[in-house]
Amino acid sequence: MITAYQKGVDAEALAEAYFKKAKYKILARRYKTKFGEVDLVLLKDDVVVFVEVKRRRNLEDSLYAVTSKNRQRVEQAALYFISQHEAYVDAGMRFDVFVVGQEDGEIQVQHLDNAWEAGA
Repeated sequence: MITAYQKGVDAEALAEAYFKKAKYKILARRYKTKFGEVDLVLLKDDVVVFVEVKRRRNLEDSLYAVTSKNRQRVEQAALYFISQHEAYVDAGMRFDVFVVGQEDGEIQVQHLDNAWEAGA
């Protein structure tokens, strides 16, 4: 039986492969701070992208799993990341969501770029 933890790790691996194929640079995986964790920190052009990855039964459930509490945690961790990495202080910043679900036995993924604005 696959644990929820393993499903999450697998979803993050799918997300990483997706972003690598799309020419994003991986800056950090599972970036942990005292404020929380960001699943993936990426760089695309001059924008630092903070990605929340969710996997549930289907894409809709995965999207609903990204709560305001999740968003707030990611935003705080993102600000901490920027404060600790001087090279990105002047870079743009955005928050993306990558969700994984299943339908008819097939794995489905969806990437929502700029899924929310900080403080919203």
